[in-house]
Amino acid sequence: MSDQNTTPAPRQTDRWLEPGPSNMMAVYILYLAGFVIGVTPLIGVVMAYINRGKSEAWVETHYTWAIRTFWIGLLYSLIAVVLTILLIGFILFIAVAVWFIVRVVLGMQALNRNEPIRKPESWII
Repeated sequence: MSDQNTTPAPRQTDRWLEPGPSNMMAVYILYLAGFVIGVTPLIGVVMAYINRGKSEAWVETHYTWAIRTFWIGLLYSLIAVVLTILLIGFILFIAVAVWFIVRVVLGMQALNRNEPIRKPESWII
């Protein structure tokens, strides 16, 4: 019998869980997956809140952008729900979906270029 004294390497977390560009890309992907699986944007915003303040300054703008995208999108969606009584809400739902997708895609593009979001606190695009 061989008496080997090997210790397993310490387990590292997946890179997408650590604060930084990989985590931010996971948040954006979770946001887009929300159109198919409804709960994933909630998971994404929780991840963004947990990792905000723990990364480089340019990535921090993406966390702010993503968090604001979630809450403003939720607000716009609630307004659309109320306006469905007037039949305007159905059109507003489409507009909110387009707005949400555009913001996420713009964030993903900037993240791929390693650029910050220029106006992360913007309400529009």
